[in-house]
Amino acid sequence: MLVRPKRAFPGTLFLLKGTAISQIAPWLVVLVLGSAVMVANDEAWGLEAVHLSTIPFSLIGLALSIFLGFRNNACYDRWWEARKLWGKLINTTRTLARQTVTLVGPSDGADAEAVTALHRQQIHRTVAYVHALRVHLRRQSVFIDLQPFLPGEEMTAVRESRNPPITLLRHLAEGYREGFDKGWVHPMHLRVLEETVTLLTDIQGGCERIKNTPVPLSYTALTHRIVGVYCAALPFGLIGELGNMTPLVVGIVAFAFLGLDAVGTQIEDPFEEDPNDLPLSAISRMLENDLREVLGETDLRPDLGPVDGILL
Repeated sequence: MLVRPKRAFPGTLFLLKGTAISQIAPWLVVLVLGSAVMVANDEAWGLEAVHLSTIPFSLIGLALSIFLGFRNNACYDRWWEARKLWGKLINTTRTLARQTVTLVGPSDGADAEAVTALHRQQIHRTVAYVHALRVHLRRQSVFIDLQPFLPGEEMTAVRESRNPPITLLRHLAEGYREGFDKGWVHPMHLRVLEETVTLLTDIQGGCERIKNTPVPLSYTALTHRIVGVYCAALPFGLIGELGNMTPLVVGIVAFAFLGLDAVGTQIEDPFEEDPNDLPLSAISRMLENDLREVLGETDLRPDLGPVDGILL
């Protein structure tokens, strides 16, 4: 995610990294130069015969702008829903850590060391789950952030699993059941803990739905094609009326349509590591420190900050 200290006008006019201009600049150069070549050779090549009216471009441009607006709204809805799901994940994992240390333990204070060990095991599993969910959504296979929080056999099971986060949720539920079998968890409290684990499953399902169901390809391809054809044909509709000003106007109009198209593409998949995607690594590190602090651990890793203005 782009992190900028100032987003007010006119500072945002000069932003390049992570913006649409950085993605569409080559196409703008091609369109402007092509328009300039057409203007310079209009008479020599006899292009007067293919001069078009601006009327069809006005009609198509209006429809295209509405179409792009609908697509960008759909892409932004995906991005915002993903952020809400990870906000819910933050609250739920913090709640689970609090419930673990307050609801798991015998009323008579016996087995204090064993109960403390169970607290640590369950909260460390929760930390590992957050990291595993990030890796899963980004379709990576790097589990280095999980290793400090899982024993060897459990780490191996997670590596070999088709869905590592779900495997960790099962181990979490088994840990609470183990506490229940030993008399450390009240039956009513076990239900509360199970509901919180189930909520984590629901959050993950929502994230997987966004990840595995992109905007339909036919919808995206149609938008790209219409924008491409419109911008390529635009000089033929302007050169007869604008003459030497055609390249400038083509550049401005093409920037608007290509830019809107590029913005939708940038935010369509919010779980990747592009400049405008969600900072899952930073959120995971923050949650790791928050949950470990519940255990009283002090050797926390520093929170992740932006690198070159981008927070991953």
